[in-house]
Amino acid sequence: MNINETEVAELLGALSDAKAPSGFEDETLAVVREFCEGWARVDENTLRDGLITPRSFTGEKPVLMLDAHGDEVGGMVRAIHANGTMSFVELGRFSPGALDGQDVWVRATDGSWVRGVVGVKPPHFWSEAERAVGRGSLALDVGATSREDAIGRFGMGMGEPFVPATSFSFDGRTGVAHGKAFDCRAGVCAMLLALRELSGRDDLPFDVVASVSAQEEVGERGVAAAVRHFSPAVAFMFEGCPADDTFAPADEVQAALRRGPMFRYFDRCMITNPRYQRFVLRAAAEAGLSVQTSVREGGGTDGGPVHQLDVPCVVAGVPCRHVHAGTAICALEDVRTTAEVAVAVAERLTPEVVAGF
Repeated sequence: MNINETEVAELLGALSDAKAPSGFEDETLAVVREFCEGWARVDENTLRDGLITPRSFTGEKPVLMLDAHGDEVGGMVRAIHANGTMSFVELGRFSPGALDGQDVWVRATDGSWVRGVVGVKPPHFWSEAERAVGRGSLALDVGATSREDAIGRFGMGMGEPFVPATSFSFDGRTGVAHGKAFDCRAGVCAMLLALRELSGRDDLPFDVVASVSAQEEVGERGVAAAVRHFSPAVAFMFEGCPADDTFAPADEVQAALRRGPMFRYFDRCMITNPRYQRFVLRAAAEAGLSVQTSVREGGGTDGGPVHQLDVPCVVAGVPCRHVHAGTAICALEDVRTTAEVAVAVAERLTPEVVAGF
């Protein structure tokens, strides 16, 4: 599989910079459409799932569905106050304290984006109760001086989304990328690379399709519609999974940078099909590709709804440090290896093998 580092970095950067929290995945899908131009069709449903069908699709073979979710954690304006600031709800869940002082982009009612900040009440003005918990109140602030100013000058409105205003960067010398939304844009990047490679193979016993599923961060809401659309026999899921190598004891590290994708045996929404998991790990070993495995105590993925629809699936997680915050870190080599593992698995899958899962 020939993967150009510059192309991977540019694709990951475009996906990371897309402002697309749960329910507002439009900018992610715009990047996906541009990447797929000329070799695949991208349809969209009302949930904002992107449904990718390569031109090589025959309709005569069982279907292997790839999946990665296109949304990111973000927020939504709840109310506009008399002083021009706004209250908000989170779309998904940020790490505690991660939003404090975070610069953000807030979508205006005309579709443009306005710079703002999740403002923190200065400690000079904290109440005794706030001092006791060590945290002041938060307010979404674009610089308006009144409710009328926020609406009239800045275009603010109830129900409008916001995301961290982090810009992507990649250091070719170190191979490390910084950016927002690597959960799951790192997964989307790996999936698109794998899908393009597989779409050019006419020797596979499966038609390979993909979904860029919506609203994963608010309860894996979009992927079931994608499954109903494609009716796959088997699925291979991609994630930008939280790395634990900066805080877990050495013997407990299960998702570290530069060690390849992580395949989970268990999380809060799925016990991975053990026969499929063994098949994937064997395929990676045969291909000489590094992978790591985990038993997760928390978290969930699109694998949850998919396996409950009786579609066997595994989840390949690109390890990303500091997800569910304003800026994350990942190694480009892990994105590349994740795509390569998916291709190695697809090359070895047969309907008979899947029937044994």
